[in-house]
Amino acid sequence: MTAASRQMKLGAFLWATGHHIAAWRHPKSHVTAGIDIDHYIQLARMAEAAKFDMIFCEDAAGLREANVDIASQTSRSIGFEPISLLSALAVQTSRIGLVSTASTSYNEPYGLARTFLSLDHLSGGRAGWNLVTSASPIEAANFGSTGLKPHADRYERAREFAEVVTGLWHGTLASGHDGLSFSVRDPLDLPRSPQGAPVMVQAGASDVGRDLAARSADVVFTAAQTFEEAKAFYDDLKGRLAAYGREPDDIKIMPGVSAVVAETEAEAREKHDELQELIPDDVGVALLSSYLSISDLGRYPIDGPLPELPESEGMKSRQALVVEQSRRDGLSIRQLARHFAGARGHWRIVGTAAQVADELQARFEGGAADGFNVMPSDFPGELDAFATLVVPELQRRGLFRRDYEGRTLRDHLGLKRPA
Repeated sequence: MTAASRQMKLGAFLWATGHHIAAWRHPKSHVTAGIDIDHYIQLARMAEAAKFDMIFCEDAAGLREANVDIASQTSRSIGFEPISLLSALAVQTSRIGLVSTASTSYNEPYGLARTFLSLDHLSGGRAGWNLVTSASPIEAANFGSTGLKPHADRYERAREFAEVVTGLWHGTLASGHDGLSFSVRDPLDLPRSPQGAPVMVQAGASDVGRDLAARSADVVFTAAQTFEEAKAFYDDLKGRLAAYGREPDDIKIMPGVSAVVAETEAEAREKHDELQELIPDDVGVALLSSYLSISDLGRYPIDGPLPELPESEGMKSRQALVVEQSRRDGLSIRQLARHFAGARGHWRIVGTAAQVADELQARFEGGAADGFNVMPSDFPGELDAFATLVVPELQRRGLFRRDYEGRTLRDHLGLKRPA
């Protein structure tokens, strides 16, 4: 693929009222959006009309922030099981990809492989699975677990899990599978996927997470604040592919980005500041605590620096990113919490369509991304702003499609059909 023909990939990361922790408090917010199917149909159709590659739904088998006040928690935690939701959206859309998170920690590979392959057939080849290893002790407590398993153990289970699922999808487990964690006897009761196999997505950025992605992922979602961080991750992951007989273009790296966009920079800043002012300090600190895997962050002076932290057994890469930002920018706990609450550690851009497109283009053409997972701060407003302002600007620059050229998610992403 030549540089001139290379096209940016875009995902629309859906999340009830929005990715900003205080989006539910905005006067225009639809507080019960998480259980309103018409709301999700509107968002899916909006993203499809803008020719996004995919919509993406995350999942957590438990409340996300156990120590956040009840109103905030309710607005963020109540929502549909995402594969069920995407099955409903499959019949309300015709081209856009449908990607859902499902954990290897609290599922079994045969059932999960069957569920995603069913979604793939229901949608005509548009399904994708975002493989995660659950990092929350809140989730662990809902499955009779004695606690959160060590990071290395979770990834060893995930490696075998992915091997079994892809074997079932590709029809290569005719003689079954007997491994350390799983035993599977029969093939699936479904024919091969219309796109060869559902797209495999991953989001782990630790060393073992990157290695698992290099082995088996088609798409990787990641978080990076600076160009240098994004470029280092991109080069490292692409450099690991050869060890598994893969080419650099066999995997698409799509960092998360939260763009607040308006006709003028002043309007964009006003929108952003309005949401920031709605963050209660205790909510921001509690959210930061949950991602840093520290239960008592609130006992430290809120205007003091982030304390030294033990290495997390939860989200190692996210903890490292947040700590690095706090040290690099000299942020207090209050400042870090308010910044983090806006996009949970992901890259944030505030400005006009041209300014946002400039930033995206720089990372895309600079070899730091193949595209982006767009994380609107509030729905539907900020998704609509990106779709109607930023997407046309990217199209004018020849960086993004004007129409779909294929019918499957692999077609959109430019991924080879598995042999």
